[in-house]
Amino acid sequence: MSFVKVAALSELEEDTPKRVELDGTPVSLVRTDGEVFAINDICSHANVSLSEGEVEDCSIECWLHGSSFDLRTGKPSGLPATRPVPVYPVKIEGDDVLVSVSQES
Repeated sequence: MSFVKVAALSELEEDTPKRVELDGTPVSLVRTDGEVFAINDICSHANVSLSEGEVEDCSIECWLHGSSFDLRTGKPSGLPATRPVPVYPVKIEGDDVLVSVSQES
């Protein structure tokens, strides 16, 4: 698995998503409850950016139709979304936030 630096931990505000691009993949970084999560930034129900939504209880809400996705699993917790969005492994090294979007194991 190949990890790439995408941000500095000090740049991430608590419960405020930050959109980054990694190998052409839009990713929303979220720092919440002492952890950092990386989730695909495109809602599985509508082609809109999840990083424009709100974060609450380890979920991110799509601003357009209100579907929420679990930051740990990508699974939707309510309609209208029924399909999960990909989540990606995150490593913290010092102040560096590293994410892997590769499919290698």
